[in-house]
Amino acid sequence: MPIGLRRFEALQACLLTVLLSVFMFQLLRSVGPRAFSMASETYASGAHSAAFVTCPNDTVAKDLARGIVQQKLAACVNIVPAVTSVYEWQGAIQEDSEVLLMIKTRSSKVLALTDYVRQNHPYEVAEVISLPIHQGNPPYLKWIADVVPE
Repeated sequence: MPIGLRRFEALQACLLTVLLSVFMFQLLRSVGPRAFSMASETYASGAHSAAFVTCPNDTVAKDLARGIVQQKLAACVNIVPAVTSVYEWQGAIQEDSEVLLMIKTRSSKVLALTDYVRQNHPYEVAEVISLPIHQGNPPYLKWIADVVPE
């Protein structure tokens, strides 16, 4: 192979390396810090909980949700409309339309959350159940911890 052709191929390879380096640098600059922060954050399984409360209507659901967030008992409450609940109450099978609250909070706040719901809910026996969060998006879980004090 002639020397001029080898030099041309070497120059092409060098140019390609420089272009890829510039592209990768820009990519790593924009994506790298986010990926690093997600990988470096730790989460203690069960430190947060998802709690569920059913409400008779949208007005009660919104009032409870606002109060829960204002009282710093949760970082976020999702209101899920139009769930149908089938249950036994006082010996009879009942079927009602309800609204579901999905509440994200610290596990240490579940008792205070339950007390708040019991004091402000129209049902004689309000549903408040919670499940520990074992895994999730680390920045989201950190946000819950930042919003809801210990």
